[in-house]
Amino acid sequence: MAPVVSTAWLAERLRSPDVRVVDGSWHMPAEARDGREEYLQAHIPGAVFFDIDIIADPDTDLPHMLPTPEAFAHAAGELGLSRDADIVVYDTHGVRSAARVWWTLRAMGYERAHVLDGGLRKWMAEGRPIEGGEVFPRRVEVRPAFAPELVRDAAEVREILQTGSARMVDARSAARFSGEAPEPRAGLRSGHMPGAANLPWEQVIAEDGTLRPAGDLREVFKAAGVDLRAPIVTTCGSGVTASVLALALARLGVTAAVYDGSWTEWGGLPDAPVVTGS
Repeated sequence: MAPVVSTAWLAERLRSPDVRVVDGSWHMPAEARDGREEYLQAHIPGAVFFDIDIIADPDTDLPHMLPTPEAFAHAAGELGLSRDADIVVYDTHGVRSAARVWWTLRAMGYERAHVLDGGLRKWMAEGRPIEGGEVFPRRVEVRPAFAPELVRDAAEVREILQTGSARMVDARSAARFSGEAPEPRAGLRSGHMPGAANLPWEQVIAEDGTLRPAGDLREVFKAAGVDLRAPIVTTCGSGVTASVLALALARLGVTAAVYDGSWTEWGGLPDAPVVTGS
């Protein structure tokens, strides 16, 4: 099944016992928005809220890093997210943080995870039902699982840069990639990893907030100099929009790994190689 599903697909199955809906909305601090508060005001009926900053590794100062499989299994069980159900994740932007939740689910062994194409924005524009308030799901048992092929850490990225065993693809803006614009998080160096390709994540998203069609996506990756036949690892500022690129690649049948720490980790490592320019 495709990694993204349409609003029509979800509307037809909204009350199905085999479908779970997840609001994965998250906002950058500078946006001054509260994803959970907005969820309580309006969400797709039955949706539970997945907070990427809460369901995360508590033992690091890096933002929303993956928790242990055991911790994730407990949190997913509390949200009623069974691996036997089709899990549809959305966000308020269209496709952004929902992709991070989708990738997290995939990394934790969920093979039936999908993103709602166009998210809450498209759902509401079509006049589909919403509700407010808290949702109290029935708890389910979830066994810990992990798919290491979908995740990379700093040590593995160092090896990739030394051996050329994969292509790093950076989802940040061209100005941040080149080092012309400062990083929004204080204390980080500017620039990019040697040999990385730059594909700002907005380029894989259409004007209506949906993921661009497969044909368009192939052209976008080609224009960025990315060979879809080679191993790919996506990166960004903190692992959120890197997941958007991973989702776009999944639409093309390409499985990419995500560098979880991304530039928040890499740009803060004093000995990590960094270059500037385009």
